[in-house]
Amino acid sequence: MGSTGEQLGVMRLNDALRRAQTLGLDLVEVAPSANPPVCKIIDFGKFRYDISKHTKDKKPASSKLKEIKFRVNIDEHDYLTKIRHGEEFLDRGNKVRVQLQFRGREMAHQEFGMQLVEKVRDDLSGMSQVEMDPKITGRNITMTLAPLPANRRKRRFAPPLKTDDETEGIPSATDS
Repeated sequence: MGSTGEQLGVMRLNDALRRAQTLGLDLVEVAPSANPPVCKIIDFGKFRYDISKHTKDKKPASSKLKEIKFRVNIDEHDYLTKIRHGEEFLDRGNKVRVQLQFRGREMAHQEFGMQLVEKVRDDLSGMSQVEMDPKITGRNITMTLAPLPANRRKRRFAPPLKTDDETEGIPSATDS
């Protein structure tokens, strides 16, 4: 193949090398197992860059571990906001560590904390599976959730969409 992508046909190695040198490019073998082997006249640096781009695209994005912290006496609105964030993290393929912190006398009623962590587990069950069950360590209860496969995920707490009534009094970027 030539530098512009046109087929040059079957030719001798010496002829192909000479043509590549006259163009100031390299003769690169792209299919050595073919009979006869397939070569391209291209810049070798560009060829290596393209290969590295393709291998980088094939690598799966490693899942990160995101953390959501709760307290025993969390307000309902704050709870929903954190659950929405958890769904968002899981939707992006990240794992989520749920951590509930006790302070002071809250340690006397650890069962309330365990109930809250189980509620989080149930609310995020459409998006995740439990990787590490809730475990009490010191003044914390920790649980790790892993995302379900993309085709089985179902969001329950998607952020509310703004209606036209809510956005009427707000100037937009085009109203200048």
